[in-house]
Amino acid sequence: MGVGPGAVAAVNAGFWRGRRVLVTGHTGFKGAWAAVWLRQLGAEVTGLALAPDQTPSLFELAGVGSLIDSHLIDLRDRAAVNAFVGAHEFDLVLHMAAQPIVRTAVAAPVDTFASNIMGTAHLLDALRARPPKATLVVTSDKVYANAETGRAFAEGDPLGGKDPYSASKAATEIVTQSFARSYFEPAGAPLATARGGNVIGGGDFSADRIVADIVRAARAHEAVVLRHPEATRPWQHVLDCLAGYFTHLEALATDPATPRALNFGPRPGGPQVTVGELATLGVEALGGRPWRHEPDPTSLEARSLAIDASLAKRSIGFESRLDAPAAVALTMDWYRRQGAGEDALALCQRQIEDYEAGR
Repeated sequence: MGVGPGAVAAVNAGFWRGRRVLVTGHTGFKGAWAAVWLRQLGAEVTGLALAPDQTPSLFELAGVGSLIDSHLIDLRDRAAVNAFVGAHEFDLVLHMAAQPIVRTAVAAPVDTFASNIMGTAHLLDALRARPPKATLVVTSDKVYANAETGRAFAEGDPLGGKDPYSASKAATEIVTQSFARSYFEPAGAPLATARGGNVIGGGDFSADRIVADIVRAARAHEAVVLRHPEATRPWQHVLDCLAGYFTHLEALATDPATPRALNFGPRPGGPQVTVGELATLGVEALGGRPWRHEPDPTSLEARSLAIDASLAKRSIGFESRLDAPAAVALTMDWYRRQGAGEDALALCQRQIEDYEAGR
């Protein structure tokens, strides 16, 4: 299955059992998986997010709203965020709520800045009156100043962002650092960022996301259209990415020396998969039509992107288990089974159990 033999930190169920965890963005693809997994670990999960913006959505397909304490609140609404946070107390916070689509950010940059930068500022400002034991803000692999040399970015590299989405996430890093140094760290409450790679997995139905586009095209018996089939990305399965986030949060809560920024992506030295290769693997798994290329010369998307996740292994003992081909295979297996009528929640739970067992 592509499971690596390296030093992989298992998610510690004993740590999470009974913890009061706030997950923002729980109505999104990655947030829904996080909510399902944390509940399986025995955490008391509260979700804060906008209503789902996908049809269908994993949040609704898996009935996530009935599994956790779910609240639909806009992080751009400072008064609503203050009222919500003031009425709750959390042990740990995993902040994932964001406008996550690059092309949407190009079309609506101010809205993206409001969601990603000010939404984060509103949340952290509300939390600083009673800081949790540890808070993790999820940004992106796109926070780095990318000259597209193909070099994998490490945590100490300069931040940047030539497109609005990347800029919003780099700015979120700076905002988070300022809150950490001014309020959270002096109170003994670690606040850190996690820079995740391009996450794939079952249940992503977002617009302008490659896997969702492949699935929609295959189910409609159409060819998926690729803008940049030659582009490379640090593909990572959602379970690998979330396991990294959970391990980072646990380390922050228990070890003061834990880094305050970590990359989470594929294992160093693993096989690279281009957009075109990913699409080919997906089409073959789903029995779809071959993809076709329609160039978009106006696109601001980077052609080359790679991150170095070795610090996570050295510092907290975590590295991804699944290489890119295995991540694609597991993803497409979820969609194939769900499309054949299997229950979405049961599929997520089974894949989580298999992942934890190393199967």
